[in-house]
Amino acid sequence: MAISVFDLFKIGIGPSSSHTVGPMKAAAIFSNSLYENNLSTACYRITIEMYGSLAATGAGHGTPKAIILGLQGEAPETVDVDSIEQRVNEVRESGLLTLADDVTINFSYRDDLIMHRDEVLPFHPNGMRFTAFDKNNEALHYRIFFSVGGGFVIDESASGDQILVENPIAQPWPFTSAKELLAMCRKSGRSISSLMLENERVWRSEHEINHLLDTLWKTMNECIDKGCRSEGIMPGGLKVKRRAAHLYRKLKNRSGLSRDDALLTLDWVTLYALAVNEENAMGGRVVTAPTNGAAGIIPAALRYYMTFADGVEPDDVRRFLLTAGAIGILYKTNASISGAEVGCQGEVGSACSMAAGALAEVLGATPEQVENAAEIAMEHNLGLTCDPIGGLVQVPCIERNAMAAIKAISAARMALRGNGEHYVSLDQVIATMRETGRDMKDSYKETARGGLAVHVLEVPVSIVDC
Repeated sequence: MAISVFDLFKIGIGPSSSHTVGPMKAAAIFSNSLYENNLSTACYRITIEMYGSLAATGAGHGTPKAIILGLQGEAPETVDVDSIEQRVNEVRESGLLTLADDVTINFSYRDDLIMHRDEVLPFHPNGMRFTAFDKNNEALHYRIFFSVGGGFVIDESASGDQILVENPIAQPWPFTSAKELLAMCRKSGRSISSLMLENERVWRSEHEINHLLDTLWKTMNECIDKGCRSEGIMPGGLKVKRRAAHLYRKLKNRSGLSRDDALLTLDWVTLYALAVNEENAMGGRVVTAPTNGAAGIIPAALRYYMTFADGVEPDDVRRFLLTAGAIGILYKTNASISGAEVGCQGEVGSACSMAAGALAEVLGATPEQVENAAEIAMEHNLGLTCDPIGGLVQVPCIERNAMAAIKAISAARMALRGNGEHYVSLDQVIATMRETGRDMKDSYKETARGGLAVHVLEVPVSIVDC
């Protein structure tokens, strides 16, 4: 079963694709399953048990509020971001929750959202168990889900590699490795983006594909612009101040863009990434690219290209996103994009690799140079831990996106200076990332129990605050 570009790039809300987007989708599936099994009217209450990383950092990542919204039938891409706090507060204060089919049940924010911080379900560290009870406290229905990164959700009954959002229709150019992808590009004479477009056309018309790609870029651009206008303190207790708006004003006051400072362009790239990830930390509208924690890297690299490159064409945005999607599919298929599973190398590392390869393509690279750029970017993210302070997607996550966006640009330029031949293949570096993630201690995989999270003054984050 193949993965679509639009499975990797999804419009949702912050701060985390694994901890916010995935749980919201899982909760909506469970709510709908009650209706489909004619159990809604008999349901009196629902408990949601979170395990592993979801329990350890779920409060700071907005998991409880996402689950409440999902049970109400909301979806990450359409929920009214501005109404979230009010709606969650109403549930908390009233002790009542209205399911997707308008059935109202009892719901205790404190007692029905249960965090098993020291327990992990089999298969993946981001596990959830939903159980519906009748008036006699007898279990009516239960389901277990795993949020496996990038907003992907796996059901307990699915096999280890079966993802609910995958599309079963066969593609004309199926690939599971970079080696196969390059071979198909040589055979067909196509670029990676052109080959990916052909694969997507088995599911959607080219008009629809272009519209969806343009919508993704529009959302990314709007996120950058909003982040450049917004100021204040980010939620959760760390009291981290937003910096993008201040940086934007300083850069706007500099004349001639990069003419007076050879490195001023990099300041703009930094700004773009900071703006997106500050919006993400605020729970705003972002595009998983391929995750929320790494949502600023691809928009920053693409905005850099659209602003500073010569000879930019309108179709370049689509080519960029299709190429990035092809590389992201390789990571999703052969390793992981979940920080809870392989550390931040799976999030920021994958996004950096995707951005580097995509940027190389629109700058005129051959498929071999694209693969080289993607490999360079990941090779120098290997071993990157996920150690969010206070369990929040703020420190070091926001700055890490800015650094990775710059690294992606450097990797693309380095690959373009070569001929595509290189010592380490993208397939080899992806396999290494997967194995490194397996060897990494759990304390460094989105649990806030290692690294910066324990060496910086701890700030207690309560479920009430998040």
